[in-house]
Order: sequence, then structure tokens, then C-alpha cells
Amino acid sequence: MFDVQEIRSQFPILAREVNGKPLVYLDNGASAQKPQVVLDTIQRAYGEEYSNVHRGLHTLSTISTENYEAVRGTVARFLGAPSEDHIVFTSGTTEAINLVSYGWAAPRMQAGDEIVLSIMEHHANIVPWHFLRERLGVKLVWVETDVNGDLDPQAVLDAVTDRTRLIAITHLSNVLGTVVDVKAICAGAREKGVPVLVDGSQSAVHMPVDVADLGCDFYAITGHKLYGPSGSGAIFIRPERMAEMRPFMGGGDMIREVHRDTVTWNDPPMKFEAGTPGIVQTIGMGAALEWMMDLGMDAIAAHERDLRDYARTRLDGLNWLNVQGQSAGKAAIFSFTLEGAAHAHDISTVLDKKGVAVRAGQHCAQPLMEHLGLNATCRASFGVYNTRAEVDVLVDALELCHDLFA
Repeated sequence: MFDVQEIRSQFPILAREVNGKPLVYLDNGASAQKPQVVLDTIQRAYGEEYSNVHRGLHTLSTISTENYEAVRGTVARFLGAPSEDHIVFTSGTTEAINLVSYGWAAPRMQAGDEIVLSIMEHHANIVPWHFLRERLGVKLVWVETDVNGDLDPQAVLDAVTDRTRLIAITHLSNVLGTVVDVKAICAGAREKGVPVLVDGSQSAVHMPVDVADLGCDFYAITGHKLYGPSGSGAIFIRPERMAEMRPFMGGGDMIREVHRDTVTWNDPPMKFEAGTPGIVQTIGMGAALEWMMDLGMDAIAAHERDLRDYARTRLDGLNWLNVQGQSAGKAAIFSFTLEGAAHAHDISTVLDKKGVAVRAGQHCAQPLMEHLGLNATCRASFGVYNTRAEVDVLVDALELCHDLFA
């Protein structure tokens, strides 16, 4: 049984007040709060077990290495990967996509080659490809959403030409909440011989993910959105793509031998993990993923669908509120503006006075904002610990905004 009040009790920060009001944290799309088990794991890793990994034979190094490497298996289970050897640790999705850009894409692309993107992409899945546009003359091909914010998989596949070398696509829009049918995209892309990279930053926290079923070549996640520490993340890489990749960074751990005139690389995934990693961050991410799997991803998804449906009903009752993205199967993410001159920053400030934390701005998705004809929106994004009562607090605070700015 999904007991949201018991879950809330595991998050110390939710007991605090902001501006004299109980905290209503609706900025989960930017970063999620951390349960006590993650905080305890971090404290123990630093306070009782810390040492560098892979390099020592003493007791603390052995403990740290075992705990760190165990997370590779946890991530593999969380993503449905066939083997932990397919998992590369990163500092988050941004590093993961840059790894693919530099290590896989750059060596095999030339001027005129194409990368297909959706207009909904986060900057983390745009800027690394702009590097290739600037340096190699690669062309970025954009696919737009329909009026509801849905992305037609066939439209993505229709954008593929004989010069397409990669499709880089989000699984879930951080602005519109749109869930993309990446399985259909991957199946069609495979027939065309085009690899697919999926940005799973938003999706992995809200729904079960099975990369083997999706059929993608790359799938990136970031720990801080998954109730884990910042500076943690991972990417699933299909083994044949790993074999095609050059190292991203050079240093310790990613080498087998180093001599004056030669160097040989370690086997994947170590080949792509240079230097002392985010040891405790990764161990903390592992604790967060185990915590989520114990709750059950299906149960989490069902709870958030209920929040989505309730929030949609309440927000639709505000005829002066403009919600962006009306996909029927969207996640519990609502980006909105108020009719009139109220700026998103002003709205966010008023909501904060009522203890409601939302995000205001372009949400690292400027091409999408330009496509929507907007400078900024407010975004309320829900997580595992949010409740219907908090939706009501949000709506009451929005009504105050309307009274102030109308």
C-alpha cells in the first residue's frame, strides 16, 4: 500500500517552514529532496567508510570500492540493462551526453552529417551537439510537437535521411510533461540503421524504465532528480557502441598501461571513467535507487498519475491560467503563465511567500520557449512525496497571484 504520509516522514526537509508556511516543494523537475536513508548512507560513507576506490588493498579502500561498484549493478537493475558492464558512471546527464558527443559521435561525423532532435530538448541534449555543429559542420534537424505538446514518433523517423547519424531525444519533457514514445522511435531507427540516445533525466524518476525493451543505444540518468545526491549519474551504453567509443577524459583508472611512448586503455566501462570519481555521490545514488525500487516504480507512477489528474482538474478550473502542454498521458509537470502582465518571476515570488516552491524561467529549454512564443513560465513539478492537499495550496496561492496582478 502506497502511504504518502509515511513516505513524507522520511524526508526531513519537508517538516520545515518557508516564510512561516509549511513547505510545499513543487520544484522536483529541477532537483528532488533526499530521504533519510540517502542522508544516512552519505554520512556513513564519509564518516565511517571513506577511502579512494580501486587503488588500495587496505580495509577502507576495499569497503569503499565494494560499495561503489555495487551501485553499477543497482543502476543496471533499475534500468533493465542486461549487464552492469553496460553502465558508465557520470556526474549526471550533462556529462553523460557530452561523453557520447565526444567519445562516440565526434570521431564518426563530418560536415553535412545530421543529428535529429525534438524541439523539447533540455540544453544538456542540445549544446553538446552544437559543439559538433561548430567544429565539424554537423547539421541539427529539429522536429516540432503538435498543438497539445505531443511528439509523433513517425515525424521523428521521417526526419531521418541518409546523412542522419544519431537521434537524440528526451523520454519526458521537463517543460510540457510530454512522454515520448521512444520505443517506437528506437524500433524505426533500428530499421534505418540510426542509433538513438535517450535523455532519461525526467522519465526515470516517474516511471519504470527497461532499456532492453526500449531498444535504445544510450540512456542517461541523473542522480539528483532521483532523490539522490547532486554530482551523480550514469549512462547505459549498448556494448557495440561502447566498442566504437574513444575515451572522453584521460587519467587514472581508465588506463591499463602508461609508458613514455604508448598508452593502452582499460576495458569498458572503466575506459570512460577517468580519475577519482564521485565516490560518495555514487553510493548515495545507489541508496536512492534501491529506495525507489523498494517503493515500486509502478506504485510511484500510479501515485503521480493521481496527482496529475487532480492537479489538471484544479488548474483547468482557473480560466485565467494558461498551462503549456495538454498531452493526455503527460507526467505531473505543469508549466503555466497568468493572463496579463505578471512575469513568471513575480508569480514565483508570491508563491514562495505562501511556502510553495516552483521553478520560474526558461527551464533550460530555450528553443521550446521560442517555439511556444514565451519568454518564461512557472513550473510546478510533482514527486513521490507530494499530495492532493499541496495541489490545493498551489491553487490558493495562484488565486492570490491573480488577485494581485489582474
